[in-house]
Amino acid sequence: MDQHPMIDYRVLVDNLSTAILLVDRDLNIFYLNSSCETLFDISLLRASGQTVLNILQSPGDVFNTEEALFNSLKTGQAYTRREATIIVNFKDVHVDYSVVQLNTGKPYHPLLLIELNPIDRMLKISKEENLTQQHQVARQLIRGVAHEIKNPLGGIRGATQLLARSLNDPKYAEFTDIIISEVDRLRNLADTMLGSRQLPSYEPVNVHDPLERVRSLIVNQTKKKIIITRDYDLSLPEVKADRDQLIQVMLNISVNAVQAMTENKEFFTDQQPELILRTRIQRLVTINGVLHRSTVRIDIQDNGPGVPEDILESVFYPLVTGRAKGTGLGLSIAQNIMHQHNGMIECQSIPGKTIFSLYIPWELNHVAK
Repeated sequence: MDQHPMIDYRVLVDNLSTAILLVDRDLNIFYLNSSCETLFDISLLRASGQTVLNILQSPGDVFNTEEALFNSLKTGQAYTRREATIIVNFKDVHVDYSVVQLNTGKPYHPLLLIELNPIDRMLKISKEENLTQQHQVARQLIRGVAHEIKNPLGGIRGATQLLARSLNDPKYAEFTDIIISEVDRLRNLADTMLGSRQLPSYEPVNVHDPLERVRSLIVNQTKKKIIITRDYDLSLPEVKADRDQLIQVMLNISVNAVQAMTENKEFFTDQQPELILRTRIQRLVTINGVLHRSTVRIDIQDNGPGVPEDILESVFYPLVTGRAKGTGLGLSIAQNIMHQHNGMIECQSIPGKTIFSLYIPWELNHVAK
């Protein structure tokens, strides 16, 4: 008869995408799984012994959480709260949660098992899927327009060169040269809109390598007029990526940040422009409808005036820009590169704090072709 292997059920619980925590008879946190650590942004070591009321009892909430929890301990009656507001890092997070009594006869029992399902995450997934679909549609439209623009440009350039030869008059050369240079500019713009034809060359990459390359370029560009702060987690695993394309993405975002700060000097009356490069592990990230247990997150943060509110939702669309001289293509291309890596870029922005976050899964055995 086959013997079933002994299973450490804590390993199973730690791999659930649902946030689970246990509290003791005094309503102090006894245990929380990895998903709960991510939701609360706190480790089990730090959370252990803290009262759960600091999280579940929101100021001004008419529901008496303490009474409900003690009643569940006393009677064993389970209950569920829908669309509850909990406090995480001084921010409101909306969740559904269920409370059940857990009693196995141990001296420290009964315990309460609390299962939390963030509503914000589901809304965020739906929003991301909608934005991704719109981005893909917009990009296909732009590519089609670029093809239509590019096709006649060769004929215009050739005809202008023939005209210049036939006229053979220096006084007309200035005008034909203008036509040729503008045709070349439009062709370069169309090539940029079409994107690179080169397939990514994937290899194991330490994300700090391209980040340091970008930092070096920005230091040389700004002549140390901008503070560049590194906040790295050097224990991060390697990701499977195209190093040069990662540099392109990081450099585009960093240059945008530098331009936003240097072009708005009046914003920095009581502080100095600062660019922060940060790396972290981010658990349970949904990208294009796929839940990844763990990703590498790269934050590029500046303290400039921020992305204009009217374009924040569409900042990754082609031809969307907040700068008078911008083409609005850089971020669109960067997002497309990240999609090829099964990753994505997110943007959060308020005046004084703009963060572009790159997410790259590292536990995958393959990447997008």
